[in-house]
Amino acid sequence: MSLPLALGPARPVPLSVINPVAQLTAIAILTAVLLVSGDLVTPGVVLAAELALLPAAGLTSPAEVLRRTWPLLASAAGVAWVNVAFGSLTGTDAWLSGLTWGLRVIALALPGILLVAATDPVRLADALTVHWRVPTRFAYGALAALRLVPLLATEWETIRLARRARGVDAGGNPVAQLRLFAGTAFALLVGAVRRGTRLATAMDARGFDSGIPRTNARGSSLHPRDTWFVVGTAAVCAAAVTLSVLTGAWNPVLG
Repeated sequence: MSLPLALGPARPVPLSVINPVAQLTAIAILTAVLLVSGDLVTPGVVLAAELALLPAAGLTSPAEVLRRTWPLLASAAGVAWVNVAFGSLTGTDAWLSGLTWGLRVIALALPGILLVAATDPVRLADALTVHWRVPTRFAYGALAALRLVPLLATEWETIRLARRARGVDAGGNPVAQLRLFAGTAFALLVGAVRRGTRLATAMDARGFDSGIPRTNARGSSLHPRDTWFVVGTAAVCAAAVTLSVLTGAWNPVLG
């Protein structure tokens, strides 16, 4: 079993040279613009710019892109369908509104996928503690938790195969399948809680809860390219809003 979320690039990619805090700042700008805009043009322009960054994040294979984005695509399709089926609009307006909401969901979430695909989690934790003064206990605790995510997928598969080897199989019975799923999830939860407890104890033993300021051996630095990346993001957002206004499609949600 594999997860759609992989932690960091398997090899250096062009987008990985951008400091993680610069990428997070760019994501914040995109999020603010997309949350305010309620038209189709703005998320369409932003999404086109995000899709252009897929090769820079190392996502060049359609299969790899689909593996990472299928939960996002399914969520966007669900949001669009709910808006069409239960919204107040009808006919073409309903489908246009559903398409707008679907594009907004994809445009909002895709930058996070790009960040995860192109950024080493250790580098992200270092950048957060150095530049944004995030507490080390929180930053490296979250890093350790992310490192354990692939292990959960492996354990799920191990538990499933172990139960099948003992003859525990739901067959074609949907009720039995649901019961088996719940039992497997509970076993995985118990193992995750135990591992998390041991991890927290180990971190406290290494002084993460001492309250003493910690130094950073690897460090993290900002470069002019990081500034230009943020400026470029703001320029794309400004161009998207300007085009939306000029075409008469601009429809601010808060307006």
